Order: sequence, then structure tokens, then C-alpha cells
Amino acid sequence: MDGNGRWARAHGRPASFGHRAGARVVKTVLGGCEELGIEVLSIYAFSTENWTRPRREVGFLMRLFHETLDREFAEIQQRNIRVVFSGRREELDPRMRARMDDAEQKTAENGAGVLHVCLNYGGRAEIVDAARAAAAAGELSEAALAAHLYQSWLPEPDLIIRTAGERRMSNFLLWQAAYAELYTTDRLWPDFGVADLQEAVADYQGRVRRFGGRPEGEGG
Repeated sequence: MDGNGRWARAHGRPASFGHRAGARVVKTVLGGCEELGIEVLSIYAFSTENWTRPRREVGFLMRLFHETLDREFAEIQQRNIRVVFSGRREELDPRMRARMDDAEQKTAENGAGVLHVCLNYGGRAEIVDAARAAAAAGELSEAALAAHLYQSWLPEPDLIIRTAGERRMSNFLLWQAAYAELYTTDRLWPDFGVADLQEAVADYQGRVRRFGGRPEGEGG
């Protein structure tokens, strides 16, 4: 969800203004996913590398995550959405961890869709953690490693959307995204809406996914 800072600067405001606007867009996009029948929305809320940002900005982001979850939780429950988190939780504030655990427990039986929040998440870190767990269990294979990913029960992503013109993976779901389709838009995240989501999905629907294979007789 890129472009919060650039959007804020374009409006002559601090980065916190852009982050608040970006947080509101998640709700909009989640609603768009419901309309389109998309069952899982994964959002990259905070990466393991984001700790290098200015301390004041990091502190604001952590408060914003907590405030947004508190503010939106009742509606999430009402819409029957399950919330799950991926990332290294032990590095987060105990109060934040408790709030995350509470949200997961209270929405565990919700079946209308899944909001998958990647918080203090890094794709490389997840693979390392999964490899350690698989090795400790005595089986280091592709299947064993996949079984120890943070949310191994979730389906692999079909489509990854990058906003603000970014064209890199940025350490996001590296294992799971091996054959995901990529879509980039110059739209800054705070300006991203349901119409933009629909455009991305329409582009995805026009693609042919081969997963590394090719039908017999097809060239290229």
C-alpha cells in the first residue's frame, strides 16, 4: 500500500496525514473485495524493514494500527470477516500482541471472508522461521516448510497489486507469491478505490496462468 507519504506531501501535510488516509482506504477496498467475491485480502501493513523509518513515524504507525483495529472491529464482526495476522509478533508491544490475539480469537468462526494483515512481516523472515520449525520437527522439505508458514492454511495469492508505481516485491509473501500475477498502478494508495480494484481484477482476468507449464502444442 504505497504512496501515503507522497500523497501527504502533495497536500502539504505530514506523513501521518497520509497514513490516516491510507488506513481508511483498507475498509473501502475490503468492501470492494466483498462485492467481487474475493475471499482473502492480504495487506502489507508494516514490514520488518519499516523499523528503520524515523522513530516518530514508527510510533505513530503503531498507534494508528491499534486505533484502527479498535474503531473498525465491531463492523468487521458485523460483516462476518475473519482477521488473521502474519509477522514476528514477539517484537511488537505486548498491548499490541494482546489486541491482535483477541481479534483473531473473536473472529475465528467468521466465514464471509478473511482480512490477512501482515504486521512486522518480511517474506525472508517467514521463510527462515518456517525452515527452523520444519528442521526442529525433523523434516526439511518443500512440503514441510510450506506447512510451517505463518498462515499455511491460506490459499496462495492470485494477484498482487502495487500502488504508487512501485514495481518490486518488497519482501512480501515471497514463498506464496511464486506464481502470483503482478499488477502495478501509478495511483497513490490514499486515492485507490473500488474502481481501481475492479480495473486490476479485470486485467488479471484477461491473463493466462500457466504456473510454469505450457499446454501441448502451444509455442512461445
